[in-house]
Amino acid sequence: MTPSLTDHTVPSAGRLHREDCNIDDFAALVAHDTALADYPYAHSVADGVLLYRSEALVEQSSNPETRAEIQDEIARALLTGPGITVFQGAFDAEILDRASAVFRELIARQHESGAASGDHFAKPGANDRIWGAQLKLALEDPKAYVDYYANSIVALASEAWLGPMYQVTSDVNVVNPGGAAQNPHRDYHLGFMSSDVAAKFRAHVHRLTPALTLQGAVAHVDMPAETGPTKYLPYSQQFESGYLAFERPEFKEFFEANYVQLPLKKGDAVFFNPALFHAAGHNKSADVLRMANLLQVSSAFGRALGTIDREALVNAIYPALLALSESGSDEAVRCAVAASAEGYAFPTNLDRDQPIDGLAPQTQAELVTEAVRERISPGRLADLLKAQSERRMS
Repeated sequence: MTPSLTDHTVPSAGRLHREDCNIDDFAALVAHDTALADYPYAHSVADGVLLYRSEALVEQSSNPETRAEIQDEIARALLTGPGITVFQGAFDAEILDRASAVFRELIARQHESGAASGDHFAKPGANDRIWGAQLKLALEDPKAYVDYYANSIVALASEAWLGPMYQVTSDVNVVNPGGAAQNPHRDYHLGFMSSDVAAKFRAHVHRLTPALTLQGAVAHVDMPAETGPTKYLPYSQQFESGYLAFERPEFKEFFEANYVQLPLKKGDAVFFNPALFHAAGHNKSADVLRMANLLQVSSAFGRALGTIDREALVNAIYPALLALSESGSDEAVRCAVAASAEGYAFPTNLDRDQPIDGLAPQTQAELVTEAVRERISPGRLADLLKAQSERRMS
């Protein structure tokens, strides 16, 4: 029988082979019911997927012990549970609308310039993409950016799966009316390779790679079933050979026969294990542009799919961070900085960027946090950030 990702009896140096991709084993693995009693902080279960009420979680997580319990539950849900969590009402509608307006303007500019931004897993023309949407939002409207990423649910889920010092990147995907569904797949890292290439990595790497990334999506519009919200196969993240399997016809057929598809409300956020089999659905609506901000949150110990000029991003939003700090919301500032600045000290040039207190040099996030606390001017912070970047280079 094919082992699951949580089966610790598998030899750590073993290899995976195509013959490990047994559809009967896969079917047995995903034939799970999700018991609400096993997840005391969840509000309900729909089609095996855990639903959380964001407002209640934010209030409960203000207590450090309770926050740890909530994050333990989220991590367990992503690893050995259904592999997907939905946070209802994670984003305020007004904050979303302001960001959505920026995204629509950016898409309009792409059309005017003749640029086409397609999708990894869908046919050209099915959708509009804004690659690197995070930095583009920050440069267009720093206040909108800070309000958006000063989000407690993003921080709660990211820390639950990845720990601190994570990196956020985002790309906006708008599936237009008539836009066809994606093929089922897994996500970055191994999900962005052919099965031939993925097979060259040993089993322990297949088990490791999902722990380096958390996938998320924020609904910027209501997404009833006819708009084709993302299709998921709960518990499929546990199938160890899944990176070799998702392209196989029998697995595609099984996915199409057994997926779940949850309607979302504007402001809902979904976070899922990147090893979960999933695919954006077919937008059968006549007039709904199904806009979602796709969040990829990366471990400090891994690297993100997209590149971000975080120095430029931080300089752009720093005045908005100062204004947010003046409102007295230290937690909101913390969340926004965590989503924006580099939180990990390495790699660096230890000849020039030497630790002063402790084992690691000051991170960009620590520098920005200190600047906000001490009310350093934007010009002074820009100089400090530039000097820090220069120290880190060989």
